[in-house]
Amino acid sequence: MAVLLGIDTGGTYTDAVLFDDETRQVLSSAKSLTTKHDLSLCVSDATAQALAGLPDFDPSTIGLVSLSTTLATNAIVEQHGFPVGLILIGQDDKALDRAGLRQAMGSDPVLFLAGGHNPDGREREPLNLDAARPQIKALAQKVSAVAICGYFGTRNPSHEATIRDLVRTETALPVTCAHELANALDAPRRALTALLNARLVPLIQQLILAVGGMLDTHGITAPLMVVKGDGSLISADTALTRPVETILSGPAASVVGANFLSQREDCVISDIGGTTTDIAVLKNGKPVLAADGAYVGGYRTMVEAIAVHTVGLGGDSEIGLDEEKCLKVGPRRRVPISLLARDHATVIPTLQTQMDRVWPKPNDGIFALKLRDMKSGTLSKGEQRIWDMLQEGPKSMEQLLAGRAPEQPLLRLVDRGLVILSGFTPSDASHVLGLQSNWNTAAAELCAKLTARTERRPGMPLAEDARALALAVIDQLTVQSCAAVVEAVMTDMPLRSATPFFKAAFSSNTTKEKSENLVEFDITLKSPLIGIGAPAETYYPEIAHRLRTEFDVPRYADVCNAVGAVAGGVSQRVQILITSPAEGLFRVHGPAGIEDFNNLENAASTALTLAQTEARSRADEAGALEVKVETSRDDRIATVAGSFAVFIESTISATAFGRPRISTSA
Repeated sequence: MAVLLGIDTGGTYTDAVLFDDETRQVLSSAKSLTTKHDLSLCVSDATAQALAGLPDFDPSTIGLVSLSTTLATNAIVEQHGFPVGLILIGQDDKALDRAGLRQAMGSDPVLFLAGGHNPDGREREPLNLDAARPQIKALAQKVSAVAICGYFGTRNPSHEATIRDLVRTETALPVTCAHELANALDAPRRALTALLNARLVPLIQQLILAVGGMLDTHGITAPLMVVKGDGSLISADTALTRPVETILSGPAASVVGANFLSQREDCVISDIGGTTTDIAVLKNGKPVLAADGAYVGGYRTMVEAIAVHTVGLGGDSEIGLDEEKCLKVGPRRRVPISLLARDHATVIPTLQTQMDRVWPKPNDGIFALKLRDMKSGTLSKGEQRIWDMLQEGPKSMEQLLAGRAPEQPLLRLVDRGLVILSGFTPSDASHVLGLQSNWNTAAAELCAKLTARTERRPGMPLAEDARALALAVIDQLTVQSCAAVVEAVMTDMPLRSATPFFKAAFSSNTTKEKSENLVEFDITLKSPLIGIGAPAETYYPEIAHRLRTEFDVPRYADVCNAVGAVAGGVSQRVQILITSPAEGLFRVHGPAGIEDFNNLENAASTALTLAQTEARSRADEAGALEVKVETSRDDRIATVAGSFAVFIESTISATAFGRPRISTSA
């Protein structure tokens, strides 16, 4: 019996399953709360629980460990991450105004170097390494990783590679080149992809080190693999250098797992977790891929991935007000107050003290909690003051602000992922309504009362009482979830102005009865809706009802991502471009540079060999066994003067795939 261990580390829960590769059956499963301050704790706990489900099983005989994670996705959605230096070669400040690059950079430094290439791959301006060296050394003092993008680097990557080697020589920082991640044109979007990759390197390193330590503890020597955004697998070593490929890893694993568990050929899969809801479409038993790259957190990357519509909406989403002072859910995560109170005895007395006041305050029911440790000397004075106050446990916002700690330093700590806020969430609303009871219901009810009396306008409280607030929160979560499903499946239709229609179509019957509109809207989803994730059974029956569609929660839906982590295979795709910069000249743009030919077929033959070799090498590096390669050729020919054919360009593709290596040493 070949037993595989699948692990999924999400924003709220970490799941583990033991999977029989021969019978394709789940043998045991477990869940544990994700401990972001120390990922080794939740990974070890979930794995230990899963192993406990098979008392006589020897963990050293596990043949493969596969990991999926939403940590990369969540970090982008919540705009958290490590400081990164971006090096742009042959580009100026205007490049930052495209593809959301300036917003993604935030306050991180950008270094502009002379150089770059022309569209035909010829050098536009030489690099000046003597000038670049001191600038790179200065940049390294401010960041934890470096991303590099050269002008037309896909047509000739030599400048990116040269600067990469210089960064590695002068610093000990991890470095990412844009040409290693994407081969399409659009330098700012390639720069964005490289930037996100560099920002995620430390995060993925922490996770893989945590899993590696757990495997050593249990005596598991099996290969460790990670799920990519397209649902295929890569080795842990590959994931460490190309972590951006794990964007949408968790959602991709959930689609693979849902497909395996539900045995549905055509359906809409919605995975609701604590932080995000991820929605994908399954057609003919295969997930639909994103034509233009993974879209997450408002950014369109160049990462090949399953077409997943990701929104900041989950059981642990923050509750707030929109521009019109109406209730909204998300997009950021908060620790549910019922969970915080379960682990910290000071929470309920603080809530009660706030409740005993006759008048409400804006920050009632909101706490701050330290997430992870930080090296001394890296915080401002204001940040350090708050940091010191949080050393002994969570503090209410009222306590923090009363200590003359301004709010902006606290929000900066939250943005950097060092501190997280806690307050009333949909999970707490579920506790108030009796839909959930695994944490501290008393804290949820107290916080609901406090939040309900918060004034959306002077003299106008948010809700009449705790139960009314809980019902309103769940209803708003339902409305936003229905809208997210519709937006996900209607990818070819702009829906930016559809919010009022969604609200009219998906609000509860009680809300509709109060409406004075003379027109009523109904929307029907024509494919079955498969709900997965821990909160799916709580929220999705009503969501499917309002979408007027069939609904199913498959067995093991609560650990679907972990199942998907071990149900997939390895796949790597490489594309080589052939252009014609002059009549009778055909240029192959390969991984190492350009090569010219006088004959198209000779150029195509060389490009095919390069693509096959590179794809096979990547698949082998990613951990594939018995690799097979499929190739295709796409020529673009223009017809001029009625019948004269002119060659434009050709794309040679090679896809290498195979099953993951499974240890047979046991």
